[in-house]
Amino acid sequence: MDIRETVSRLMEDSEGLLRLKPAWVSRVFMPPGKRLGLPDDAYDVGERGYITERWLGSVTEAKNPIETPNEGLSLIYAPGGEEITLRDAVEAAPELIMGADYAKRRKGLGRLAKILDNDGRLPFLAHNAEAGEASYYFPPLAPMGPHPETFFGLHPFIVRERRKDIIARCLDDWERTDRFLALSRAYASVPDDGFHLSSGILHAPGSALTIGLQEDSDSRSIFQGQLGDRLLDKSVLTGDVPPEELEENGMMAFVDRLDWEANGDPYFYENHHTPPVPLDGGKTASSEEWWIFYNTTRYSGTKLIVRPGCAVNCVDRGAYNILAWSGKGTFGGLHIKGRSPGEDEIMVTSGRAMSGVQVTNTGDNDLIIFKFFGPDINDDAPILKRYA
Repeated sequence: MDIRETVSRLMEDSEGLLRLKPAWVSRVFMPPGKRLGLPDDAYDVGERGYITERWLGSVTEAKNPIETPNEGLSLIYAPGGEEITLRDAVEAAPELIMGADYAKRRKGLGRLAKILDNDGRLPFLAHNAEAGEASYYFPPLAPMGPHPETFFGLHPFIVRERRKDIIARCLDDWERTDRFLALSRAYASVPDDGFHLSSGILHAPGSALTIGLQEDSDSRSIFQGQLGDRLLDKSVLTGDVPPEELEENGMMAFVDRLDWEANGDPYFYENHHTPPVPLDGGKTASSEEWWIFYNTTRYSGTKLIVRPGCAVNCVDRGAYNILAWSGKGTFGGLHIKGRSPGEDEIMVTSGRAMSGVQVTNTGDNDLIIFKFFGPDINDDAPILKRYA
């Protein structure tokens, strides 16, 4: 199969839109919240753990202890049962999907969007410099789970007093690292609200159904081994650190990778809290659009709301993918329906994004769509005022 030729034909047939299949990802950390739309018995995948994540418009392969071919990669719907990953399509036809100018400057889409669906709180973790920045948004109309709060950072005194030894001792005592959270602060997960994190910030995401957007990587270090009655293998901490560095520096190898100042920021909430911000000119009688992923040039994202019986023409600066969250309608002529895997994801190629996509609400309730953009596409996305 000639992937470039097939992608070109699919784009011609749908005028630059590619419908995507859902990409399910398993994790061993936590049982599922079962809010992803799968049958109840489909979440348990044996020794691989549970399906607790769905990746959206993904060109990223999941890093798990038990490797599963193409896990995390989005597939494009193609006639004749052909299977084409979005990653292969982007590699074979980058200028067709991302635009010629953008493809010269960037290799790949550069972002990873996902839905997190855990029945409890994830372990305390940090994205390293390779993984980069990450943002979390708590969508409306979703159950919040038993622990709808997220721990972020460290108590300021730990940073002010340079008490790195406290962190190192916690990591040495791996079987008791559940006490790690006592060194942090919890923030309530509020529907239609979110946070942006730079790399190296410790956080323990809560049980609220969460939509995440981050740089294109599945790399992280987990600092908390004890989760209730479960003990994670210490490789979840050490896996991304060279053995020689670990042998030379011990647990300080992980402590020194943290953004020490950002973790102890006394204005952490003010400097990382990202509530929705309206787009300039984005509100009309028929629709409204809000920034929900911003405060960075590495990626961006918006929430589009179209009222019942109304339509809006969306013109954007570059390629993006969408998730229909609730309601039903058409997107550039393709049927979409929220909470219906297989009918809710579309990749919008650069040319189509810039020429415009008509979005029509054919239902009785608001049609809510999330858009996910890669780096350097929306240079007008808001930047938070810095408190110091």
